Amino acid sequence: MAGSYFTNKTLLITGGTGSFGNTVLKHFLSSDIGEIRIFSRDEKKQDDMRHEIQLKHPDLAGKLRFYIGDVRELDSVRSAVRGVDYIFHAAALKQVPSCEFFPMEAVRTNVIGTDNVLTAAIDEGVKKVVCLSTDKAAYPINAMGISKAMMEKVIGAKARTVKAEDTTICCTRYGNVMCSRGSVIPLFIDQIKAGKPITITDPGMTRFLMNLDEAVDLVQFAFEHANPGDLFVQKSDASTIGDLAKAVQKLFGDTGTQIIGTRHGEKLYETLMTREERIRSEDMGGYYRVSADGRDLNYDKFVVNGEVHTEADEAYTSHNTRRLSVDETVEKILTTDYVRQALEDWNK
Repeated sequence: MAGSYFTNKTLLITGGTGSFGNTVLKHFLSSDIGEIRIFSRDEKKQDDMRHEIQLKHPDLAGKLRFYIGDVRELDSVRSAVRGVDYIFHAAALKQVPSCEFFPMEAVRTNVIGTDNVLTAAIDEGVKKVVCLSTDKAAYPINAMGISKAMMEKVIGAKARTVKAEDTTICCTRYGNVMCSRGSVIPLFIDQIKAGKPITITDPGMTRFLMNLDEAVDLVQFAFEHANPGDLFVQKSDASTIGDLAKAVQKLFGDTGTQIIGTRHGEKLYETLMTREERIRSEDMGGYYRVSADGRDLNYDKFVVNGEVHTEADEAYTSHNTRRLSVDETVEKILTTDYVRQALEDWNK
């Protein structure tokens, strides 16, 4: 549930028809929030969302407003941002292979699109903006991660240009969200239902596991605790891809596995905080806050004088975080609505 921060306020969600936007609605729609604006470029998904909310929550559907547009176009963003108090910026190109083959498309959406959202937010006096990033932005090796790393640099630079009392800009970074669009668990379930073996890229590969509710919790925590330019990371458990496949098969049946090798630009493990970020991080219980890099354009004090400590001993990765067993992974994936519903349908 949204807290008192959102009472009678207007929230804009860019990319709002995606998995994250739908989960925000689940958390916020029945609260005392004034209005939620969904901004995206897909009119079909907007229409589907509109009809679903009208069907399930007819008394709350009036809180929802839909705006067709693209973060790549500043003018369309401005029209959606006018009169908004807060923004959750989730619009992005997220699939690694697509961005590898079309890197400039990732730049236009993830980098230029973020700059457009922040420019409009500052110009229109939006109070807070929380941007969503990915673990692939830490030590990036693929086009998606590189574009998200540049997005984070845009966020840091924009945060320096505006007074916090006018607009506070911050960022969240999280790992794989289970059962989000294009993720591996729905693929595994579909393969089992079709009687085909599960395709695994590398069984020793590790990934952070979090559900959509935890993603929204992270964004709300960042919203409530952010200083300008802060980056927030949730402490997350991880699983190997091999154990994740076994967990899905424990629930839906064993149709065998097929090792297909890593895809374009994939990592063996994911990093949520680099060594350089960890040295300036603050442990806040279930989360880490990485404070903004406060250096300015006067490079002499860093080049001439240097800094004593520039990095921690190790990064925070899916290899060195808490590793889930197969049974624990089963429990984790059962926290998602998607798996529970798919299991119910499968057992009918």
